[in-house]
Order: sequence, then C-alpha cells, then structure tokens
Amino acid sequence: MHEIDSAQIAANLKAVRARIDQAANRAGRVQQDITLVAVSKTFPVEAVEAAVAAGATDIGESRIQEAAPKIDQLGAIARWHLIGHLQSNKAKKAVRYFDLIQSIDSVGLAEKVSEEAVRINKIIDCLIEMNSSGEESKFGFPPEETMRAADKIITLPGINLCGLMTIGPWTTNVGCIKKTFDFTRQTFDNMQKQLGMGITVLSMGMSSDHELAVECGSTMVRVGTAIFGAR
Repeated sequence: MHEIDSAQIAANLKAVRARIDQAANRAGRVQQDITLVAVSKTFPVEAVEAAVAAGATDIGESRIQEAAPKIDQLGAIARWHLIGHLQSNKAKKAVRYFDLIQSIDSVGLAEKVSEEAVRINKIIDCLIEMNSSGEESKFGFPPEETMRAADKIITLPGINLCGLMTIGPWTTNVGCIKKTFDFTRQTFDNMQKQLGMGITVLSMGMSSDHELAVECGSTMVRVGTAIFGAR
C-alpha cells in the first residue's frame, strides 16, 4: 500500500500545472486550454481525495475492477476517465461508472458502449484511441482506419464522440515522439473538419512527454507518476 502524503501530491500537482503552463506559453497557448487528468491507478482513495483537494478536477483510471470501488466510495468528486483498454464484455460497467471513455479502439466496442448507454438513458463522452506509433504492443485504430471509424461511431446513440486519444511511442527519442504527436494532431484537425466542432478533445501526453504533447497541440494530458509518485 502506498503511503499517502497529501502535501507532496499537492506540490506535485502544482509543479505539473506550472510545466503545462510553460509548455502552453512556448506554443502560444494558454493553460486553460489544457485539461489535466490525474491518473490514480494503483493508488488508494486517499490519494484521489488529496489530488482533488489540491484542485484536480479530472481523475483517470486504467482498470474497471480497480476503479469501481473508488468511484463507489467517492462518487462525483471529479470527472472520471477510463484511459485503459476496455474489453467489450466490460462495456456495461464502464458506461455505468465513467464520465468519459478514452479508449474506444473498435467499432464493435463502440456499439456495445452505445447499447448500454441507451439502456440506462445516459450520454457518455468517448474518444477514439488511435495507435499513432504503429507499435504492436498498443491498442487503438490504425491511422488509416481512424476516420472511417469516427464516421460510424459519431452516429451511434448514447455516445458523444469528443475527439481522439493516443499514447506516444515507447522511446526517449524526442524527435520520434514529436513526429507521432504532430501526426496525431493532423488527424484530429481532419476529424474536426469532417465531423464538426463537437470534436474538441485531443488527449495525448503522459508524465514523461506531456510538455511536448502540449507544444504539439494536445488539449488533455494524462499524468500519474509525476503527481502521485512511482507505482
């Protein structure tokens, strides 16, 4: 079990926000344009409470079985994001528990989410996950299929398609990461042109690369380790 140091979490959150602010300034943007999702996977409810008390408004979790007890206990303390891979057979729970599903990686999954959302009379925000780096270890639509999938998913009832999510390549090569983020931003821009101004969210960037992601146009970053500490 992690030792929870609320003051350290608050300080870390402040430092991450400062780095986002600096990255936004470098790109001629403002910090208010970027949503910070504090990723609390493997950390207990006390850590989430500390982050929210320090100003976090959005909390990310990767696995439903870990997130569900936290959400049951804490309720609508923040906006809950599912950022990890979602299996179709868990769509029902995901729709019930989360406010935004960032990891829609197949049309079939989107249809399951839609079906459940309609059944419980909920409109759930969703992002399409794109495998922008082409790494086999990653989930997500191949880039060449992403727009076709978006065309289908945006028509499904119960789903509010908000945009695109990607995970940067597993490398320390800044040029390679930037190339991937720039490419994802172009896809996002195309999606916005094709599907309208309801496409507002470009979720890319994590603890190691969120500043670069902001410089490349990300509107949402998912930061865990830099806020809560090592897992």
